[in-house]
Amino acid sequence: MPIKLIASDLDGTLVDHNNFIPQGNLSAIEDINKKNIDFAICTGKTYSITKDICNKCHASYGIFGNGTQIINLKTGQEIYKNLLSIDDFNACYDLAKKHGFHVHIYSETEVISENLLYMDLRNYELSKNNPETDLTFQIVDNIKDYVQNHQTSIFKLVISSTENLSDLKNEILSHFDINVTLIQKKGFYKDNIINKEYEYLDITPKHIGKGYALEYLSNFLNLDRSDVMAIGDNINDIDMIKVSGESATLSDSYEEVKKVAKYITTNTAENAGFAEAVYRFL
Repeated sequence: MPIKLIASDLDGTLVDHNNFIPQGNLSAIEDINKKNIDFAICTGKTYSITKDICNKCHASYGIFGNGTQIINLKTGQEIYKNLLSIDDFNACYDLAKKHGFHVHIYSETEVISENLLYMDLRNYELSKNNPETDLTFQIVDNIKDYVQNHQTSIFKLVISSTENLSDLKNEILSHFDINVTLIQKKGFYKDNIINKEYEYLDITPKHIGKGYALEYLSNFLNLDRSDVMAIGDNINDIDMIKVSGESATLSDSYEEVKKVAKYITTNTAENAGFAEAVYRFL
């Protein structure tokens, strides 16, 4: 059965580890569009951060914030949105601060932080080279006070550290009914944009994730699982890969992802592994 929707992660998949889109990937996207196959970008970032890439790739749909928001990019229609509650944010913020960990949050158009250090610093560096971004950075004395005073809608919360965050993840999950994903940017997966090793907890509402969002989008488009292909490289891509009829990951992806994807490319992200995956199933 022909593929009708291709869903792809951004960083480390469509975009290489130096935030560059290989020409081979852009050519593959052109061929996707020529075949009238819908292309969906699925990312942990918000739309305001990725708007320029979405436009460059002529994406039909966007799944943002690891599934907190789905947008029809052809019409601008917001298909779905689910925000983190203020109570959950306050509780997680307090736990993170108790352990001395770094916190930042995303609203629809803002990165809000008390000091740019990890993923927030990465996004800041990337935004300097993207004058068309709608993203703004708010450096505040206290994020909790800012949220309360501005009635901020929280798309997701990120807790970061150079230390191990597994215990904090378990502590949060034992007390709160929310999603927590641990991502490690160490060793081979070091963050080359800011030249730093760290790990972070990506915190979103319950029943939020790329897998949930891709299923929602598929149902919205009246597509069967067999109509959908997913490509990703990171831990937060696993559920998306599991709910797709066809799936692929890159040769330099996380080992956990390789265990669930149907196809593993021979090429890396830098060498247009995304394009190899696309042509494997088209």
